Amino acid sequence: MHRVFIFLQLSLWITSIYALVLGAPEIQREIRSQDVDESAKGFITFKLVKKATTSEKTRILVTPRAPRSAGQSTGETFAVVGRAPGYTIVKANAPTFKNSAGIDQDGTDYSYFAEVKLGSEGKQLYMLLDTGASTTWVMGSTCTSKSCLMHNTFGPADSKTFNDTGKTYSVEYGTGSVRGHVVQDSLSLAGLSVTLPFGVANTTSDQFTQFPFDGILGLATSSDTWLTAVKNANLIDSNLFGISLARNSDGTNDGEIVFGALNPAKYTGDITYSSVVSNSAWTIPMDDITVSGKSAGITGRSAYIDTGTSFVFGPPDDVAALYKLIPGSSTNDGSSYTVPCDTNSQVAFTFSKQSWNVSSKDFISAPNGDGTCTGNIYGMEYVPGGWLLGDVFLKNVYSVFDVDNGRIGFAAKAAPATTTPSTTTTTAPTGTSSATSANSASTSDAPTDTSGGLNGHETPSMTGMPVEEPTDGSKPGYATPLRQ
Repeated sequence: MHRVFIFLQLSLWITSIYALVLGAPEIQREIRSQDVDESAKGFITFKLVKKATTSEKTRILVTPRAPRSAGQSTGETFAVVGRAPGYTIVKANAPTFKNSAGIDQDGTDYSYFAEVKLGSEGKQLYMLLDTGASTTWVMGSTCTSKSCLMHNTFGPADSKTFNDTGKTYSVEYGTGSVRGHVVQDSLSLAGLSVTLPFGVANTTSDQFTQFPFDGILGLATSSDTWLTAVKNANLIDSNLFGISLARNSDGTNDGEIVFGALNPAKYTGDITYSSVVSNSAWTIPMDDITVSGKSAGITGRSAYIDTGTSFVFGPPDDVAALYKLIPGSSTNDGSSYTVPCDTNSQVAFTFSKQSWNVSSKDFISAPNGDGTCTGNIYGMEYVPGGWLLGDVFLKNVYSVFDVDNGRIGFAAKAAPATTTPSTTTTTAPTGTSSATSANSASTSDAPTDTSGGLNGHETPSMTGMPVEEPTDGSKPGYATPLRQ
């Protein structure tokens, strides 16, 4: 099953998003159709280099960030993984460091999110922490879409300071979409509260029913994010943040994000920094990839570091070179690979002459029904010559995103201070939508599907939240990986 759904992530990363704002010109990005198996519907838009046909056994499923191929109708019917309207939330241990927040997750290491307070009454919503997105938005109380009925929502009744700017926005995620209004209100995270414009969705695609979070907090490098507002309000000394993602199988969720400083208790040794190579994305040069110390010969590449993506993706030829060094690995389509479940091959990524190992817990999937294990590195190229490193990699390092100095740093993660199992809860929607189906769904079992993950890269724009156009030829912004 893991393999069947793997491409839902692929479709989430680089997405051609059209942000339509009243009174503003349409922002249009290049669309390129590829020779993908017709049954997969070819969710490819941004210069994706497909070096092999898609296996019949690997059918791409639609997700909110699945890009639409040229000429594809939005009314077509697609397979979508179903999950119950209750969501499993593995709560993070309460952090104590200044300006820090615990990072909750869905129990599958697929999506990582935080509890955010909105408006004058501090209504709590879960928001995906996404270094691959600039746009910030939440589901609105007037939204009657299925996904909104299954999530917490936010609207004028929830805040005395709610200010609808009257501007509309529409963000297309291929077959998924979010439409609504740009509002201005306060958003508080990690004890940092600022007022800023953000999106409140009136309509969302059904694919968002798959995920626990109620919105997305964009943490990309653009100049209009929540983090920028925090820095402009002089609430933090430095415009940076540090992230530690927890692995659910380790038994405790000590995940944490801290703003304006770094928590020395979360890492050991020195931090190795690499300068970003894009004005619009958290992208750094990658020296090489090794397998058990042997170079795969992958040089001259850039890596997009994206907390909103579950797995790792790279150009098909690069990925083939990597798996060639893993005895017993094989592929039918050049994109996904099976590996021996007991392999002791050690994959590592090298940045600024420092290598960082990826644990086999993250690199190798759990056996599927026939006992086959899949490697969580996939041969799909979203940016020519570029790699997308998501949570499979990030769970193994302490990550520093330094806006002021234009760099990303990695350090060895410190051992958890406690091994006490984290609290796991099942949530039900508490939004103000008038629809009754939300309440009837609240007793459903929590979703337990672990067959897929998030993946995306966004190109957003909204009135009041302008996107800085890159001058280096790179694409402007990220899109977020969503898991199913």
